[in-house]
Amino acid sequence: MKFRSFLMAFAIWLMTATVTVADEMKMAVTTSFHNSGLSDILVPEIKKDLGIDVHLLVVGTGQALKLGRAGDVDAILVHSRKPEEEFVAQGFGMHRREIMYNDFILIGPKTDEAGIEGAKTAADALAAIAEKGAVFVSRGDDSGTHRKELALWKSAGLDPEKEGGQWYRASGSGMGATLNTASAMNGYVFADRASWLNFKNKGELELLFSGDPVLFNQYAYLPVNPEKHPHVKKELAVKLEKWLVSPKAQKMIGEYEIAGQQLFVPNAGTLDSDS
Repeated sequence: MKFRSFLMAFAIWLMTATVTVADEMKMAVTTSFHNSGLSDILVPEIKKDLGIDVHLLVVGTGQALKLGRAGDVDAILVHSRKPEEEFVAQGFGMHRREIMYNDFILIGPKTDEAGIEGAKTAADALAAIAEKGAVFVSRGDDSGTHRKELALWKSAGLDPEKEGGQWYRASGSGMGATLNTASAMNGYVFADRASWLNFKNKGELELLFSGDPVLFNQYAYLPVNPEKHPHVKKELAVKLEKWLVSPKAQKMIGEYEIAGQQLFVPNAGTLDSDS
């Protein structure tokens, strides 16, 4: 009897362990999202409500898309619309679901030697930095933030990666590390508002330019397509998506603040290219 009871207990434990493994998934997220601190709020609630352990791979948007293409994650949360749409069009993503947005900003030394605080547009601000030859620290990592920065340089008629000289420095790092480098060098840097507000090592830096409509920063969720990678956990990815667009999650996103300032605006509801 004791042996039979042991076998039954072992079988129950084995079944429970199997369920636990099945309820784990991987999601690639941007460093800007993770650095904001919002993931620390959402992930425990996801586990509480859905019983899903979401393992985050914190990388830039470009690397997140590569992980999705390789089938190394079950979903991605990124912020660069054009490559996201290409990801779906090429069959790697089931669809693209908008979740929330914030904005990009330009940060620099309080002395503002390039005088960008009074600029009319983001392109004008970058042109002033280039004209002055003031130190500018770029992420240089093919992230959504880096791609947006390069697009703005292009709109200003400039290509600092080729022509920038000593004043243009690429960190090749995530948002937090790049902000640290800019702080140490007392230079200008392009960042998302959430990462800046949660950044503790501001030093002599301050927010100098924001508000240009081109600095809009949309975050979207893309579940990896099981037609490309049959091993991905589609059911868990879909459950997570439904939770992220739920009233509870959207309320949590909208109410997340640092120093009394809202970091993200929830705007779930737009679904692109369902496959």
